[in-house]
Amino acid sequence: MKYISSVFITLILFSMLSCSDSNQQEQPTNMDIPAWAQDAVWYQIFVERFRNGDPDNNPTLAFIQGSWPMKFEPDWAVRDWTSDWYANPKNLEPKKFYDLDIQSRRYGGDLQGVIDKLDYLKSLGINAIYFNPLNDAASMHKFDARNYRHIDINFGPDPEGDLKIIANENPLDPHTWQWTSADQLFLDLIKEIHARNMRLVVDYSWNHTGTSFFAWSDIIENGKQSKFADWYEVNSFDDPNTEKNEFSYAGWAGVKYLPELKKVDVENRIHGKPYKGNIHPEVKQHIFHVTKRWLDPNNDGNLDDGIDGFRLDVADQIGMDFWREYRKYVRSINPEALLIGEIWWEKWPDKLMDPRPYVVHKDVFDIVMFYQAYKPARAFFAKTSEYDGAEGLVKGWDAAVKGIADETVKSMMVMSASHDSPRLLTSFQNKGQYKYHVKPTDNPDYFTGKPDQETMDRMKLYLIYQFCMPGAPQIYAGDEMGMWGGDDPDCRKPLWWDDLTFENETADPFKKEAQSYPVGFNQELNRFYKSIIKIRHDNPVLKSGRLEFLQAKGDLLIFERKNDQSSIVVVINNSSEKLSLKEQMNFTGLDLITQTNVDLSTIKALEPLSALVLLVEK
Repeated sequence: MKYISSVFITLILFSMLSCSDSNQQEQPTNMDIPAWAQDAVWYQIFVERFRNGDPDNNPTLAFIQGSWPMKFEPDWAVRDWTSDWYANPKNLEPKKFYDLDIQSRRYGGDLQGVIDKLDYLKSLGINAIYFNPLNDAASMHKFDARNYRHIDINFGPDPEGDLKIIANENPLDPHTWQWTSADQLFLDLIKEIHARNMRLVVDYSWNHTGTSFFAWSDIIENGKQSKFADWYEVNSFDDPNTEKNEFSYAGWAGVKYLPELKKVDVENRIHGKPYKGNIHPEVKQHIFHVTKRWLDPNNDGNLDDGIDGFRLDVADQIGMDFWREYRKYVRSINPEALLIGEIWWEKWPDKLMDPRPYVVHKDVFDIVMFYQAYKPARAFFAKTSEYDGAEGLVKGWDAAVKGIADETVKSMMVMSASHDSPRLLTSFQNKGQYKYHVKPTDNPDYFTGKPDQETMDRMKLYLIYQFCMPGAPQIYAGDEMGMWGGDDPDCRKPLWWDDLTFENETADPFKKEAQSYPVGFNQELNRFYKSIIKIRHDNPVLKSGRLEFLQAKGDLLIFERKNDQSSIVVVINNSSEKLSLKEQMNFTGLDLITQTNVDLSTIKALEPLSALVLLVEK
């Protein structure tokens, strides 16, 4: 009888809250892309590896249980931030070292560390921050949510106290939700970011949770009798009358510690394609409550204290009906909130997804992480196995933007590296297919050490291209410091801050030769990043101007961004040799890179791996 009453009360609660939220969704909404998106220079922060601002909140063994690799040594402890990434004191064999030692590490990055470095980001020229998940979770990456409604306990000043607060709440009733110390620090961080005229979006995966999530824990305890039995993609529950455990469920990408939330009304679901479908109503209601919590924390309609949008993980795994509802709900709270979809692989590693169904009708996402434009750019500038000259770059760009409104293209998050890919320098150093065999466990020949000078020069050419083309350029935290590293986990090293002294980095454990690389903040590269960011901020034509490719042949790329007020011509020699300018270009103006006056018609040849960003005289 007690169980029946509990379910009855829960259903009444959901019904009441659903009516309230449905009324809110019917309010007028602005479905246009927020104007600030076009002006953004994005900086992506993976908090656990960004900066340890408060060592007193470092994770303990008890706090990380339930995360990969599931089993931890009794002497586990937080690593020294400046230690050799590839140090293997226990002499584990290479694969075990990767799967257990590196993946089990924590370095103590937290929100205080972010607050401490906001002025650094401001001085760099950053005006928009994309945070990887901040929700409470056992892992370093936080995509395995323990709960959605709170900031990770180890990102705030009082992990033990926060656990007690969380334990006294009803996860289904937002009226019982309190603010933990980590939540409060995040609200302080929002204020600090907005005070610097910067924006922030946070990363959520509404597709799956971790195995410590309250609803999943209840299923494990109560099986088919759990009041959350319909929250997940459970194929079959255990039959207590048999010896066999029949419990079976879907985990994202087959990963069992990431159980998938329940999809309903599904039609024609094909991996890597948009499909008709929704999320279970009770799950959706919880997601909406969490969404509102961070958009309008005080529930007073004043949005200054809330976040500015969401980056939505593995968005293709969720049906379009949900996303359309979600967009309306988000915009009913904050008409200027930005929605960014992760729309990446249709068939890895050969075919990227088509972003058009998600952005062309302005009813799903505002923009996507524009990997579709980065892939051909990497092939050209790094001269990879997929290189097809400037002609291939232009062809790839045209294919990526075809059918997408200019307003959307100019707001797209133009990618470089991320937490899910090799760092930009390492991606350029290695010439293989994009995102294929890009770490030592998959490819022992993959180079993970310090990149050479040509790689650095090629990356700079890409950055000039990235910051001068349509779209909002994105930087993965640490790339501007000169960091290198292969795919996950090597792209998640603790950042090389200039006030820290690091041990040399030894060669990865799959390399037979003895090597050691000095590690530290690259001041010259950092200055270069500042200069190109400043060029973009100082020249609005690079944000809103029309694009025209003037020449694209072999290693020569020339394009123009122009509007009625100004014109910028970008000339790039992607060859490691001098390149003749066979066609006369009658442009005169100031090269914004060297701050010297240039008459392009007098230049007979371009220096190797060089570029001009010419503010043309009208």
